[in-house]
Amino acid sequence: MSNKSDIEKPGDDAEQVDLDCLLWENLAEIPPPQRGVAIRQRLMSKIARSAADNANFLTVRGNRGAWSRLRPGVRYKPLWNGSEGNSMLLELAPGAGLPIHRHRWIEEGIVLDGGLQMGDLDLGPGDYHLSPAGSRHGRIASRQGALAFLRGTSLGDTGGALKELLGGLLPHAGGAPLTVYGRDESGWEELAPGVRTKPLWSDGTRRSYFCCLDPGAELEGHAHAIDEECMMLSGDIFLGDLLLRAGDYHLAPAGTRHGPISSDTGALLFVRGQVTP
Repeated sequence: MSNKSDIEKPGDDAEQVDLDCLLWENLAEIPPPQRGVAIRQRLMSKIARSAADNANFLTVRGNRGAWSRLRPGVRYKPLWNGSEGNSMLLELAPGAGLPIHRHRWIEEGIVLDGGLQMGDLDLGPGDYHLSPAGSRHGRIASRQGALAFLRGTSLGDTGGALKELLGGLLPHAGGAPLTVYGRDESGWEELAPGVRTKPLWSDGTRRSYFCCLDPGAELEGHAHAIDEECMMLSGDIFLGDLLLRAGDYHLAPAGTRHGPISSDTGALLFVRGQVTP
C-alpha cells in the first residue's frame, strides 16, 4: 500500500519547476514598459507625419460623399469646385437624359459604367469625351443607365447651369469635340518601367491623360505647379502612404507634393495636371 507522502501533489517541486519555466518563457516575450512606450511614440509620430503630409490633399472615396438629385432619373456627387468648372460623378437611370446645353469651360467626361448616347456617339466604360469651351451639346441620353466622371461642368452651380441651358438655345455648334475610346490600344507611351501614359488633351500648359501601372511598378514623387486631379478607374495605387482604390477621386492642389507612387496590383487612372518639361 502506498504511503500518503508518496503521492505527488500540485505543489510538489517537479510541477512547480515546469510551471515556473512556462511562465518565464512567456514573460520574456513581453517588452519592458519603456520599450512599449517608445514603440507607441514612434507609431504616433508616424501617424502624425502622415496626417500632416496629406492634410492639403482632397480625397473623396468612392463609397463616401453625398448624392444630390438633379432632375428625374439623374443625380450627382460633387467632388471639387474648380475655377474652371466643377468635378463630379454623374449617375443616370435607364432612359434618363440631359437637355441641350452650351459649355462654359472645357468639359471632360469618362464613362465609368453603363453607357451614354450623344447623337451618333455610343460611349461605354472607359471612353473619354471632351467638349471645348463654347461648344454645344445635343441631348445626352442613357438607354441602360450610366455612371460617369465629369470635370469642367457647370452642374451643381445653379447660375452656371442656367447659362449653359440658355446658351444651348443658340444654333451654332462651336468647336469640335474629341472622343477617345477605351478599347483603342494605340497611343500609349512608356514613361518608366511598368508605367505607360496615353495623352488625351493638352493646351501646352495643362494636359489630361490616362496612366497605367503594372503590378509592382513605381514612380518617383513629384511637386505640383498647378492643381492635379486624379480619378481612379481600376486597381489601386499608393501616393506615399495614401492608398487610392478604384472609384476614388484625389486632388493635389498647386504647391503640394506627392511622395513615391507605387502599385501592388496594377492600376489605371485619369490625370489632369501640368505639362512636364
